[in-house]
Amino acid sequence: MLLPGWLQSLFPEIPLGKRGERAAARYLKRRGYRILAQGDRLLPGELDLVALDRGTVVFVEVKTRRSAGTGHPAEAVSAAKQRRLTRLAVTFLKRHGLLEHSARFDVVAVTWPEGSRPTIEHFENAFDAVGQGEFYS
Repeated sequence: MLLPGWLQSLFPEIPLGKRGERAAARYLKRRGYRILAQGDRLLPGELDLVALDRGTVVFVEVKTRRSAGTGHPAEAVSAAKQRRLTRLAVTFLKRHGLLEHSARFDVVAVTWPEGSRPTIEHFENAFDAVGQGEFYS
């Protein structure tokens, strides 16, 4: 049911990507992760989620799609995206004094058809840090 325009402006629809990030955060919390940051904007981009899993800092890229018609959501984490995420992770670790902690990159794929509940898939350690010297600069 659509709301009248004036009422809809009071309750704007949350974009699919943000809903996927929120669903992924709830999913990870239920599995014992502690969310450290959500939607953290840094100079070269944004980290969807940063969590703590038994002492490991986890950088989580969340990809949300309505269907797998254009490919699995996790396939959208290209090599270029992995390089950007590596740079963002180093920036985050440096900024928060966490360089001595182990870290990893996870991907959470959310498939959320219109009018249905989302399907969430969690790929732990989805890729290694990509680039040259980022962790040592």
